[in-house]
Amino acid sequence: MRLCFVPPVRFARWPVLCVFAGLAAGLAACHKADEAANADRTMPTVSTVVPHRTALDNRLEFTGTISARYDLPIGVEGEGGRIAQVLVDAGDRVRQGQVLARLDPAVVRAQVASLAASLEEARATAELAAADYRRAEAVAPAGALSKEEVERRRSVAATAAAKVKVAAAQLAEAEGRLARLDVKAPSDGLVLTRRAEIGQSATPGGEPLFRLAKNGDVELRGLVAEQDVPHLKVGQSVTVHVTGVDRPFEGRIWQIGAVIDPQSRLGSVRVALKPEADLRPGAFARASLSVDHDAQIVIPQTAVLSDTDGSYVYVLDEQNKVLRRPVRIQGTSSAGVIVASGLTGEEHVITLAGAFLHEGETVKRAPEPESTKAESSTKAEAAAAGTRS
Repeated sequence: MRLCFVPPVRFARWPVLCVFAGLAAGLAACHKADEAANADRTMPTVSTVVPHRTALDNRLEFTGTISARYDLPIGVEGEGGRIAQVLVDAGDRVRQGQVLARLDPAVVRAQVASLAASLEEARATAELAAADYRRAEAVAPAGALSKEEVERRRSVAATAAAKVKVAAAQLAEAEGRLARLDVKAPSDGLVLTRRAEIGQSATPGGEPLFRLAKNGDVELRGLVAEQDVPHLKVGQSVTVHVTGVDRPFEGRIWQIGAVIDPQSRLGSVRVALKPEADLRPGAFARASLSVDHDAQIVIPQTAVLSDTDGSYVYVLDEQNKVLRRPVRIQGTSSAGVIVASGLTGEEHVITLAGAFLHEGETVKRAPEPESTKAESSTKAEAAAAGTRS
């Protein structure tokens, strides 16, 4: 019997090692993928917008009060007195020189009558003295009267003539005081207020009895923010809306204040309006006007933040890291906040969650809405078309 030696079976080690190595690599890749997924899940997601430059019809708005363009206070001239008649009321249109009210003329009228009589007496005395002087001059050459007597009679005649002038002046003064008892309109216009009542005592320097809008002209007197004043020009068309009135009114700027109030930082502007029944002095009004059509950068209100250093926004770089950009705000419009400087219009500006971020942080950008993409594409096409043309 022959014995055969069977060598022991040896397993190939390299394939097994490759299998284990592959498993280890796969597990490591899965672990890294899980870590990346977890990191992606914990990374803040932010919404962004690329504002570009948009041609805006910038409208400036301000508020004010409807007022008479020339508001004339009318009171008592002269000595004053008690009101006997009131001939007009608020809302009446009057003509220049028309009597608005009359004071009681009894006392002054009696003085006028007395001075008129005194004037007549002075004239009679002056005529008699003048005649006496003429007779003295006629007989003086014959020696009937001395030279001194002739001079005396001439002096008496001159004195009598002077008294006539004094009496005439006193009468004219009294007649003037009598005429001033009639409160008259200094010009054509609309009576805005009436404070005169029959039996009321009126004195010079007291509260005006009437207020008159000269020629009935009205205007809007408004206040404008300091930074908006340079955009205003005399002659600009303004649309005015009055509280309680549905339709707008058209006016034009006719005066811009020369100074800025140091306390409120506001400037004044006056807008001329055509007289209409609905434009009542004292009414609150809101005005708006178009100031320019420049292409400007507009971002949402939520994108603008501020601190002690001023206003700023957060933008994303190519690695989606948060960067701070200081900006200067020019104003607001219906589309958002107008940025005067600090952005080029091509940045990815964070619109939401900016208050919870800090500079240098890496974030995840939310998908851009289809509507925004379409709008951006339309703007790009319009810009390209403009460039081609």
